[in-house]
Amino acid sequence: MNEENNNQADMDKKNQKHKKAMQKQKEKVDAKIESADEERGVLLVLTGNGKGKSSSGFGMVLRALGYDHKVGVVQFIKGVQLSGEEIFLKEKASLLPNFDDEDFYQMGTGFTWNTQDRTADIEAAEKTWAVAEKMLQDDRYNLVLLDELTYMIAYKYLDEERVLKALRDRPREMSVVVTGRGGGSALQELADTVSEIKHAYKAGVKARKGVDF
Repeated sequence: MNEENNNQADMDKKNQKHKKAMQKQKEKVDAKIESADEERGVLLVLTGNGKGKSSSGFGMVLRALGYDHKVGVVQFIKGVQLSGEEIFLKEKASLLPNFDDEDFYQMGTGFTWNTQDRTADIEAAEKTWAVAEKMLQDDRYNLVLLDELTYMIAYKYLDEERVLKALRDRPREMSVVVTGRGGGSALQELADTVSEIKHAYKAGVKARKGVDF
């Protein structure tokens, strides 16, 4: 009986200690929320050497569409095979509020390491950026996803300052998600949030349909 009482007393102490720790944590979180009183759109950069950056970006696209927000998607380099997100958006665009065919643009040349044609890739990148730049000037959009944009900066297919200026000068309420490896320090410094993506691919695990594409 004494042993049971001792065990219960230990459990009560642990519970009390946990409760006090969580109360302190809640106070810290509440204080941070209270101090964050600026209302504006944000720039997010999803980068890193793993896979999953585009998937995260499209997750935010679907989240925004869930709130009936106006969303634009521009993809810079992709292979021939469409991802599940792309298939869904292309086939269901007419059924989604605030999302039309004109809100989804793909460069359509495939991966640059497959095309191996710098001149053609630059022309395609500039044409695609013209679409993205127009979206970034349109205050109807709540969220714009610029998928794989970082490669265009890293390969010098697009002028870095022109890209940064468009991101800086976008409407105040617009949020932008940029995905891709690298992209330079200037882009990350401009961003409000930078997330590095890790993926099982590095451990030799094959990409899975419905999870990775």
